[in-house]
Amino acid sequence: MSAGGPGPPTRPAARPAAGSRLAPLRYAAVGAVATAAHYALLWLLVERSHWWPALAAGAGAALGAQIGFVGNRWFTFQHRGPWLPAWWRFQLTALLGGGTSVAVVAAGVGLGLHYLLAQAVATLLVLVLTYLINRRWAFG
Repeated sequence: MSAGGPGPPTRPAARPAAGSRLAPLRYAAVGAVATAAHYALLWLLVERSHWWPALAAGAGAALGAQIGFVGNRWFTFQHRGPWLPAWWRFQLTALLGGGTSVAVVAAGVGLGLHYLLAQAVATLLVLVLTYLINRRWAFG
């Protein structure tokens, strides 16, 4: 049989492992999609359905967290373990991230920063914090 003859079917190339250099970039990409969905739902609920903004923000955050879980489970960390324990850990991490974001924005505004600048700092901090926690705990 020649080297180019029939043999076992070739497998598609595997995605990079969760510990690869691409994982933080993938995490940021999933976060961008989740954040866009969050803001889109917030806008729709406030502008079209006349919801109270705080309630709409909570609904948007809940949607963003679910998109983040699915995207990070599949795309970032290639997690194939039981989904329910990972889902609970991810949700707890999202709550920690939300609380951290609120605290950083409050502190920034208290120090005289513009709220959008304080939010940008909070977003970067929470991105790193939740990536590290999710990599080790939620999808570890």
